[in-house]
Amino acid sequence: MSRLWRDQIQIFFAPGRVDMVRTFRGMKARQSPRISRVYDDQQAAAMWKPSLQQLEQMLEEENASSALKGAELRITLSNHFMRYVVVPPQQEITDPAELLAYANFRMREVYGERVDGWVMSISEWDPYRGTVCAAIARDLYHELEALALRFSIKLKQIEPYLTAAFDQWCNAFNDKRFWFVVIEPGRLCMLLFANGEWQGIRNQRIVHSVETELLAALEQEIINSGYREPIEQVYLFSPEHSDLDLPADKGWQFAYLPNEKIPAPVYFPSPTMAGSEAKSCVV
Repeated sequence: MSRLWRDQIQIFFAPGRVDMVRTFRGMKARQSPRISRVYDDQQAAAMWKPSLQQLEQMLEEENASSALKGAELRITLSNHFMRYVVVPPQQEITDPAELLAYANFRMREVYGERVDGWVMSISEWDPYRGTVCAAIARDLYHELEALALRFSIKLKQIEPYLTAAFDQWCNAFNDKRFWFVVIEPGRLCMLLFANGEWQGIRNQRIVHSVETELLAALEQEIINSGYREPIEQVYLFSPEHSDLDLPADKGWQFAYLPNEKIPAPVYFPSPTMAGSEAKSCVV
């Protein structure tokens, strides 16, 4: 089957919610309404099995309605399930194997032996800018592979929420130094880009007020970076926290995403809807 004719299934996979959009290919492409399952997750946020069960049920129902065989599956994973490090510029690294070994070393510096149970991936490498290395539990990776095999679909991509969101809007960032932040229920994830390089990354649980913890995390990362602009630019994507009340007079300038020019991908979370299941029309 020509790839041009393969249906595309896009998934957002998080604790307490799974979103799915299917695009039917053919003489005229057609996108189905988004299906969102939002449910109470009584287990620890890092546990992925309830979401996997939700995804399996959604695929079963979709397959019963219209066969999935031959489709391509792309999954965006919540930052709850991700671990990150910045891989700093290394101009002497030109071989992919060397890059992977160096990324593994960086991961072990931060996370220790837990790395042995993870699958790692690296975003596009630039020896002058560095890159971001992301990791997920190997068990989760294998379960997603097995699920794709069960429905005879091709697992085309697994991507982290942070980098997927960054890629969506990065062309609109003209600042020489900026922060990019993604906030989910119970978690915030941020990165600093400055002087043409990836400078730092932080992925943490939110226990108290979102506003308080965001500002505290930014201040801590300012200390870690060793430098501060009079006004620090922050691009913020927080679709499930649309009522944030952030100050405009403490050295931070917040720009909220999505903007008028670049919308959010249709399968990304939108404000949580009442009920355990909702269908929203694509506009």
